Formats: sequence, structure tokens, C-alpha cells
Amino acid sequence: MKKMWSGRFKNESSKLLEEFNASIGFDKNLYREDIAGSKAHAKMLGECGILKQEEAQTIIKGLDIVLGEIEHNKFEFKIEDEDIHMAVEKRLSEIIGSELGGRLHTARSRNDQVALDFRLYVQRSSLEIMNEIYSLISTLNSLSSKHLDTLMPGFTHLQHAQPVSLAYHLLAYAFMFKRDYERFASSHERNNLCPLGSAALAGTPHPIDRKIVAQELKFNGVTQNAMDSVSDRDFAMEILFNISVLMTHASRLCEELILWSSQEFGFVTISDTYSTGSSIMPQKKNPDVAELIRGKTGRVNGNLIALLTTMKGLPLAYNKDMQEDKEGVFDSVHTALTSVHILNEMMKEAKFNEKNMLEATKKGHLSATDLADFLVREKNVPFRTAHFITGKAVAKAESLGVDLSELSSEQLKEVDDNLDENAVKFLDLHASKEARTSLGGTANSSVQKQINLINEWLKNLR
Repeated sequence: MKKMWSGRFKNESSKLLEEFNASIGFDKNLYREDIAGSKAHAKMLGECGILKQEEAQTIIKGLDIVLGEIEHNKFEFKIEDEDIHMAVEKRLSEIIGSELGGRLHTARSRNDQVALDFRLYVQRSSLEIMNEIYSLISTLNSLSSKHLDTLMPGFTHLQHAQPVSLAYHLLAYAFMFKRDYERFASSHERNNLCPLGSAALAGTPHPIDRKIVAQELKFNGVTQNAMDSVSDRDFAMEILFNISVLMTHASRLCEELILWSSQEFGFVTISDTYSTGSSIMPQKKNPDVAELIRGKTGRVNGNLIALLTTMKGLPLAYNKDMQEDKEGVFDSVHTALTSVHILNEMMKEAKFNEKNMLEATKKGHLSATDLADFLVREKNVPFRTAHFITGKAVAKAESLGVDLSELSSEQLKEVDDNLDENAVKFLDLHASKEARTSLGGTANSSVQKQINLINEWLKNLR
């Protein structure tokens, strides 16, 4: 079978070249975008008088038939068709005749066609991922509202640091995912421009109206430089970066769930629905979902680096190297959608062990900073001196085998005269949490404001 581009060639392509050159095996995923773009292009050609209106309508009806065949698994993808563009055009020509089918490609190139298809896919995928992030943030915010008084240790260096609420800890992730949502939204807005009409690299002499296509496909406008339009893959690199950051945040949450579900922590029980067992140890319950999400983060990071590396040395305009842009994006989009969805479902069913969390706050002298702050505020002691005195109090507690929060007034007085009877109340763990009323702090009043802020943000999105 002759290629549509084979006019200047004397010899047919080798089978080896066909297999190596073809992208139909993966870019068939763009069939919806390709057909939508072709329908918009045909409509524009008709409105601009490049095609007769009845010709444009016949093409559009033919494309709808092709779409139906693909969606009902009646379309045969053949490697000799090279890519989704040629496959659709070939089948269209079989349905409506090769002469009219061949007119569809007037005023466009596969270069701007694939730039359009891929951009449409990325734009649609960004919105789908944003919807999953939205649901996850809603779940985290809902959980937070139920755990304002669930005390747990906050950590630095994975060491017990200061008492916080579980609500406060979960909200940290809610705000991370909020930034992810906003990052996808920003990319979607910035990249919502139509490249079709750029042709191969220099535009077209045909009297087209690119804005008609842009409006038909719900773009905000058109790209401004044809050479840039066909060679631009910033939108693909952006979604890969956005996914990498999203998955990094998901991985951090999953890492904590893995730790918290261990016998050493015992902070959370992951539902059987989202756990697996061991092939040899009957007692085991493994947090495999969380581990898989953590592992898949490396995979999406690799896809980002691969595309950055592909693009870094390409001269303008289109180069065949850019055929390597899609598989990593397809893979990362699928990974992000499934990972965030299952993470959300797992979080909904997670059971937090409030008793174990509370007991953990009694280890590590979490109210030490509060004692130092008491000395600074109430006794006008320089912070460095207060730090030293508090360190001595911690040493005292450790010598007695108790937590700092369990020392009596008399025991504190033995450490330093400044530690009078008023000092004890500053060692209370709940009081420590409630003392931090600053914006963004751990006090319930502050945490409730954070919950309300996210609730309002979520409400305004819908």
C-alpha cells in the first residue's frame, strides 16, 4: 500500500522502518481529539469557502462514522497507517470517497494536527486530574474537622517535636494538594490556545480563520507563531511536572501512612479493602496501596526527565524525536488519575487510633518549647538561657524515667528557681497545642480557620 506522502519516493518503505516509524500503537489514544480537531477544521474550511458547505458537512458526518467505529471496536488499527491521523483520514476516504476525503487536509499539516491533538488531550487530562485532587482535598478536610482534638506528636527529623492535632497534620496535606490543583489550573489556562492552522511550520496561504477552530474546540484563543506552535511541547512538560509534584505529595502522605500503620506507631489501621496479605506469613497485613503510590512516584519522575531530555537539543521546528513525547504523558496521566483516586478512597476508610496517638505525645518531652517560652515571657529570661534551663528539666525527667509533662512543681523547682508553680500548666500537652494561636498555628481556633478557608475554596470551585 502506498503512503499518502510517497509521491517523491521510488522505493517502498521496509517493514523494519514501518515498525520503527509508526506511532499508531500508542497515539490511537488520541482518536477523540483527532476527530474533534478534524471536524472543527472541516467546519472552518466550509465557513471560509475553501470547501463547499455540503462538502464540509459530508466530511463531518463521515468523521462521526469513524468515531462510532472506534468506540464500538469496529475499527482496525494497522501499523502501515503510521499514526492516528493517517488511520482516520484513510478510513474517512473509504467512507466518503478519496477525492473529498483528501480535501480535509487542506491548510494543515500533521505537525499542527498532532500539536492540536496532544494539547487537547493534555487539557482534558488536566481537568480530570483536578477533579480527583478536589475529591481528595474534600476528604482530608472532612477528616480534619473530625479530629480537632485528636492529639498526636508533630515530628521533625522523624523525632517527636511538639504536640499537634491530627486535624492540623492532615491539613498540611490538604494545602499541598490545593497548590497542586492550582498548578494544574494555571497550566490549563496558560496552554488553552489552539495551534491548528500553523501548518508545517510557516502558516498557510489558504484564507483560513483559525479563531473559528479555536472557538469550536473551546480554546481561549490561538497561538501566535506557527514555528513555535508546531514545536512547542511546554504543555506536555508542564503536565508531567505537575504530576510529579502531585505524586511527590501523595508519596509523602503514603510514607506516613506506611509508618503509622506499623506496629511501632499503631496510629492508623488501613482498611482490609486497601491492604494485602503475605504468601507465607498468615498474620501479615501490608499497606501495598500506599507502597505502590510511593513507588509509582519514581516512574512519573522518570517520564518528566525523559521528555525534558528529548526536547533539550531539538532545533526548530518539528523533529521526529517529538514522537517520543506521548507515551510518558499517557502513562503519567493514567498513574496520577488511578493513584489519587485510590488514595482518596483509602483515606475515607482509614481508622485512626486516637489512644495510641495520645500516648505517643507523652514520649519525647513535647512541651519543652512551651517551658522555654514560659521562661522568656513570664520570667524575662533570655531565650538561650531558657533553652539551657529547659534542657536541664528534660534531663531531670529522663533521670526519673518520666516525660517532661509529668514533672511536679517541686521537681521543676529543683531544676531552677524560675520554674515556679505556674510553670506546670505550660507543660500540659493540650495547652501546648492551644497556645499556638498565631496564623497557621495548632490551636483549634487557628485550625478551624484553615478548615473554613479550604471549605470556602472548594465551594467557590463548584
